[in-house]
Amino acid sequence: MDYSERLKKLPKQFFASLVEKVNKAIEEGRDIINLGQGNPDQPTPPHIVTALQAAANDPKTHKYSPFRGTLELKQAVSAFYNREYGVKIDPEREVAILFGAKSGLVELPMCLLNEGDLMLLPDPGYPDYLSGTVLANVEYATFPLLAENHYLPDYEAIPFHQKEAAKLLYLNYPNNPTGATANRKFFIETVQFAKSHNITIMHDFAYGAIGFDGQRPVSFLEVEGAKEIGVEMYTLSKTYNMAGWRVGFAVGNATIIESLNLLQDHLYVSLFPAIQKAAVAALTGAQQSVADLVNCYESRRNAFIEACHNIGWRVDAPKGSFFAWLPVPAGYTSQTFTDLLLEKADVAVASGNGFGAYGEGYIRVGLLMDEVRLVEAVKRIGKLGVF
Repeated sequence: MDYSERLKKLPKQFFASLVEKVNKAIEEGRDIINLGQGNPDQPTPPHIVTALQAAANDPKTHKYSPFRGTLELKQAVSAFYNREYGVKIDPEREVAILFGAKSGLVELPMCLLNEGDLMLLPDPGYPDYLSGTVLANVEYATFPLLAENHYLPDYEAIPFHQKEAAKLLYLNYPNNPTGATANRKFFIETVQFAKSHNITIMHDFAYGAIGFDGQRPVSFLEVEGAKEIGVEMYTLSKTYNMAGWRVGFAVGNATIIESLNLLQDHLYVSLFPAIQKAAVAALTGAQQSVADLVNCYESRRNAFIEACHNIGWRVDAPKGSFFAWLPVPAGYTSQTFTDLLLEKADVAVASGNGFGAYGEGYIRVGLLMDEVRLVEAVKRIGKLGVF
């Protein structure tokens, strides 16, 4: 037997080679500080775990869930968006429950595009966006996110023929990998752009809770007209440290939501009902754990950036997410600097070119361990004498 041509075309999993290199170094007995991945390091808040335990003990949760998720969870999503962003969401028509936001990101091109259609993706951007283009057998083009434009797309610079041909465009703020954020003005421009060219917008709001310096990240759906042309995808992985729980949702345009639900009718019988109960507890319960988590990440960011400045590394502090996007020193590419850090400093980072052509010249660092280890990583880098 042989794999289908579709599977053969799937991009190589970007983090697989990094994990392999790090594991090999650890097996050699080296003390590796791994800043290369994006796996939250804090535990899920206790009240959410308790809700899961109670629900798992209830025989009613041992049966199949409704295909499109429980109404209770969709109502919790609606209440969450109204409370946090002042956005009214119809729980029955404007919510799709996802097996983590990644599934929705990969599914959406299959829902909305036909073979050969064009979609637009950010560069640098989340590598798994590309998986959806292959599985849907569609074309894609990228638009650059540049430091001089605060890592926001310049819609005017997108070639006219691409704007006219494209049917779907992905955005992600707070941004992975750059840590940039977007404001209401940008999203107003996005709605105008989308309407002018009949393009559907998907905003990946995975890091929606994580903004620094007193700035709360803006939801795309807060802007008038956003629901007419797009959806937003949210995950509980980052906000509530529920990465392994695999629960997220899409909200927004009812037609797009129905397309996701229709596809998922043929793929799943929704999430384990006890996890849905726990997700309700996360979204509707006390939110102090979220505030504490953001403060933790901001404190780590400050300590890390200060340490970088202390060794002469000229870097900018991220405005959101739990990533830092750092320029490599002169004389190195993203990959050669990444290899140097692992080989000579026992520090693992993600090479910027893995996020796209415009990621060349940068590395991505995850602020996902305590400040002592983050500062130690920078000190090790400083000893290399490259700054």
